[in-house]
Amino acid sequence: MRWRVRGLLVMLGGLVVSACVPLTQRLGNVAAEWQPSPHFEARRANYVILHHTSNDTLVHALSVLTSPFSGVSSHYLIGREGRVLQLVDERQRAWHAGASYWGGQTDMNSASIGIELDNTGAEPFPSVQIEALLALLADIQTRHRIPQANFLGHADVAPARKSDPSALFPWPRLAAAGFGLWCEPPYPDAPDDFDVLLGLAAFGYDIRHPEAAVAAFKLHFSPDDAKRGEMNATDRAKLYCLLQQRITEQQ
Repeated sequence: MRWRVRGLLVMLGGLVVSACVPLTQRLGNVAAEWQPSPHFEARRANYVILHHTSNDTLVHALSVLTSPFSGVSSHYLIGREGRVLQLVDERQRAWHAGASYWGGQTDMNSASIGIELDNTGAEPFPSVQIEALLALLADIQTRHRIPQANFLGHADVAPARKSDPSALFPWPRLAAAGFGLWCEPPYPDAPDDFDVLLGLAAFGYDIRHPEAAVAAFKLHFSPDDAKRGEMNATDRAKLYCLLQQRITEQQ
């Protein structure tokens, strides 16, 4: 009995001592003393990346995004009827963008919030679904202070691999609400020496695959043009207009 009492006293003494000693945080193989500072905040996302699921039903999309074997996820999933599901904490890195690039950022998963819209890619996006998206984007933008120019499509940040959201996605409606840039005619004339590829790079696109970058730009900003591999005079003017908008927003 005395040994049990002594053991209990030793254990309690150890707890008291440990309460007075800084906790140890282990970073890899290095032990560091934990001396917490009150001056910090959770890291905020600076982009929103929009996707379509390519699935027929919300149940199917959800099963893919939550499967332990799929290797893909997103922060939110929005059904055709406007149902909003959150799958990953916004402070965490979801696996939605994959190999990606925008304006020098090469890991968009770490810098963005991913939103999947349940859609096959060959159907219009229901108005109720877009209304739910707009409400979600307004909430995200308020909390994270995301610039208007930083609401993008998956194809924008992965032009050589992805083509979502589809040409049926209503980018003008989003831009009118403050999410993403858009230009309406009449467009300003681009200078004679305006270099399209340099303009695409300045806007944010990865131009290592020029045709893919052009196709992604046209998918987003000229979705009705079947010739996705060519930048015509109207496209040049749109790109120049968008660059002017972006400069104005940054001022």
